[in-house]
Amino acid sequence: MKRIVATLSLGLLFACLPAQSLYFPPNNNTVWDTISPQSLGYCPDRIDSLYAHLDLANTKAFLLLKDGKIVLEKYFDSFTKDSIWYWASAGKTVTSMLVGIAQQEGFLELSDKTAGYLGAGWTSCTPAQEEKITVWNQLTMTSGLDDGVADPYCTLSSCLKYKADAGARWAYHNGPYTLLDGVIEAATGQTLNSYYFSKLRSPIGMNGLFLPSGYNNVLFTNPRSVARFGLLVLNKGIWNGTPILKDTAFYNEMVNTSQLLNRSYGYLWWLNGKQSFMVPGLQFVFPGPLFPDAPADMFAAMGKNGQFLCIVPSQNLLFVRLGDSPGAGEVPYLLCNEIWQKVNRLVCSPTAAEEVENAEGISIFPNPAATSFQVKREDGTTDFEVSIWDMSGRQVGFYQNPKEIDTGSMAKGAYYVKVRSGRQLLVKKLLLH
Repeated sequence: MKRIVATLSLGLLFACLPAQSLYFPPNNNTVWDTISPQSLGYCPDRIDSLYAHLDLANTKAFLLLKDGKIVLEKYFDSFTKDSIWYWASAGKTVTSMLVGIAQQEGFLELSDKTAGYLGAGWTSCTPAQEEKITVWNQLTMTSGLDDGVADPYCTLSSCLKYKADAGARWAYHNGPYTLLDGVIEAATGQTLNSYYFSKLRSPIGMNGLFLPSGYNNVLFTNPRSVARFGLLVLNKGIWNGTPILKDTAFYNEMVNTSQLLNRSYGYLWWLNGKQSFMVPGLQFVFPGPLFPDAPADMFAAMGKNGQFLCIVPSQNLLFVRLGDSPGAGEVPYLLCNEIWQKVNRLVCSPTAAEEVENAEGISIFPNPAATSFQVKREDGTTDFEVSIWDMSGRQVGFYQNPKEIDTGSMAKGAYYVKVRSGRQLLVKKLLLH
């Protein structure tokens, strides 16, 4: 297979790396710094409510990280931090990153024809139809192959039938995706596990491996390994200052809309905050965001029976949920939204008796406000976080270093605004009229 010589200047590439702002646990998988829930204002009874909900939903493990440090870590039944569990389709995101690494190393390009790696006749399409399918189509679920066959997991050519031209139809189809493993192996000359071990597992301290299950290769690890991978992705492919995924263009494409058929899908990642979404098994386009109660910039790895890795760049936050099926479909994405509802309510919402004004030189204006308001420090400092809460205790907005906050789409009425700047805190009631 061909190798493409990288043309990017490494000097320019490393100059563009983001500043380090996250904690990274050492690669021995035993030490991991924590943050107390109380330091983030979490109410103990609300944490208990979250855990009770997770328990009823057959959860095995739940971790919530802020700035790379563990805030919440809960295991159910006999499960522990060392227990091994399957990622199911959440492991697609690991495959996506391995494809990106293979491209940056010159082993392949996304525009390459899949047949160049799997050989002509890997489908039952005509040669002309098959020639249109590329690695990019496999990454974006736009192969055009029929997901309505008897076994959509099947990777035999007899199961991979023409439905539409590549790129003309989005469908969640496991067969073409699974064959990305064969593309990686043919392109790199290494087994899937060998490439995973050398490029991801060892550099960031993960454990586990891909195991065959029917036509699939399923990733099995412990829960903290899922969190490690989440930290790597949260930090744009850089682990504790060491670039793992150097191709910033691939990273940005991976976690943003990859095609216009399903705006809520990147390169095997699910995306929130888009104007519409599609779900596995249906050809209907639903209006609105995939997870209405999650932050708009969240993106997620999702797998069968509710294996979730949810990442929120704007808040340096992620959570992991592993477990058995909650009884709501094969990939129960509604459970993910339910978890967000509980997470949003973890912070003890301000009340009139809790207004705090120990932040000298910080003000919000105008108040009352009509369509927007600003936060200002007299010393000119612009480093602060702002959150907005409704009277029921639900967080309805979160902003980092905003110049002006638009409230035009918010309902009129009373809210609480929290402003954190260093160790200073301002909590004030805000009226919108």
